[in-house]
Amino acid sequence: MREKLQRIQAEARKRIQESDGLDKLNEVRVAFLGKKGELTAVLKGMKDVAAEERPKVGQWVNETRAELEELLEETKKKLEAAALEQKLKEEVIDVTLPAKKMEVGHRHPNTIALEEVERIFIGMGYEVVEGPEVEYDLYNFEKLNIPEGHPAKDEQDTFYINKNIVLRTQTSPVQARVMEEGKLPIRMIAPGRVFRSDEVDATHSPSFHQIEGLVIDKHITFADLKGTLEEFAKELFGSETKTKFRPHHFPFTEPSAEVDVSCFKCGGKGCRFCKGSGWIEILGCGMVHPHVLEMCGIDPEEYTGFAFGVGLERIALLKYEIDDMRLLYENDTRFLRQF
Repeated sequence: MREKLQRIQAEARKRIQESDGLDKLNEVRVAFLGKKGELTAVLKGMKDVAAEERPKVGQWVNETRAELEELLEETKKKLEAAALEQKLKEEVIDVTLPAKKMEVGHRHPNTIALEEVERIFIGMGYEVVEGPEVEYDLYNFEKLNIPEGHPAKDEQDTFYINKNIVLRTQTSPVQARVMEEGKLPIRMIAPGRVFRSDEVDATHSPSFHQIEGLVIDKHITFADLKGTLEEFAKELFGSETKTKFRPHHFPFTEPSAEVDVSCFKCGGKGCRFCKGSGWIEILGCGMVHPHVLEMCGIDPEEYTGFAFGVGLERIALLKYEIDDMRLLYENDTRFLRQF
């Protein structure tokens, strides 16, 4: 048995020394020390050894195993070191080269404009409220005084999911939902994405953004609306900005108006930017229609209010003098870095 163990030891040493890679070294480990290895086979044959010889044979087997394990570990370390050295020679890294630049993007002009508008109205005591983009026809039209058969419900202008559900065409449904809650007074703006069946061109898109405002309280008048929007225009476009209100019609407000601001490019003298008029249209507004208040559970004899709506893209286009709305959605970082 002693001679057999010496033979196994000699053969294992030879194969370990001949191993030129970690895979081959592992094959040697399995062949001699694995579950079906030669040393394991010797241990399984201990039952055939005389009882008085078993302690000696067991000691020889353990000594052989320990010696082979030590030799395998030493060889493994040498092979790993050699492999690492070879890898370092083949994969040279020039630490003097500049690192890869991390692109972190840039805030979108719409985001910058929205944050500024929110800052202005929050400073006036308004709350920012959001609502669903997929809306019930009831909130998108009916509760805004746009009944069945009204031209504003024309399917050419609206994306219908089914008869009762649409992609909202304005953020006014958020105002109706807040009024229904009955928590008065109300001072809120509702920014968000809206959808209309428009062709894509320099000033139109089937998906764009609106910011709508609503105030409901006792003794609110058109003078409050004018004062609010004048202050908004001065904060957004400059302290010298003037406003002009022109009569208009919206189903959910009465009376209604379109609001122009004096051209901040030429100071109202007339230029290419304002097409020579000295004025730029920015939003629509009006006093909340009494019927809208009634449908939302508010007594129009006790409460009045005003509402207004402005396109976020229009604010961005005007503020940054961008002449094509499509530029906002092309994701060209050369364009976005300018703002």
